[in-house]
Parts: sequence; C-alpha cells; structure tokens
Amino acid sequence: MSSLALQSAVLVIIIGETVLQDRIVNLLKDNGVSGYTLSQVQGSGSHGTRQGDLVGYNTNIEIKTVVSPEISETIFNGLLEYQSNHALIAFRQNVDALSGFTIV
Repeated sequence: MSSLALQSAVLVIIIGETVLQDRIVNLLKDNGVSGYTLSQVQGSGSHGTRQGDLVGYNTNIEIKTVVSPEISETIFNGLLEYQSNHALIAFRQNVDALSGFTIV
C-alpha cells in the first residue's frame, strides 16, 4: 500500500453577487490561477435573501479554488474593492491537496 503524496495549500471560497463573476474570474486569472469551480448558489445573510429565481437578478455565485498562501492573500486584497458596493464574502482554509497538480 502506497502512502498519499500531499502538498499544503489554501482553499479560497468566494460568495458574491453574480454581477461580480467576470471581475472575480479575471482577478483569479491575473494571479495565475488556472483552475476554479463556479456554482450558482442561494442563501440568506446580512445582505438579505438571495433566491436565485431570475437569472442574473438577486443571484449569487460561489467560486472555489486551491492556491498558495501568497496568492490567497493577493486574491483577498483584490476583493476588498468590491466589498463596499456588493454582497461579497470570502473564506480561506489551510488544506492538504493531493500532489500532481501545480498550486500557484
């Protein structure tokens, strides 16, 4: 039985208004992120309830990516400009990732 080859990384989860999708994706790509997962999501929080009942209206997205600690810091700094005018929250967590892909 072989042991798992793991590498340390940071999971970044961003939840925000759908209108921010292109800007957030561009922020990721500008920082060398080549992979991410994007989903339409619903929920409720300090900015109200997001039903997602009409495409593009009152909807949120969730974007997940795995990056280095340094890139996670850059992403968080880049998100600050959107927070004052849009519903947006971001989390990060240290994770172990299977090796075999490049973490930027």
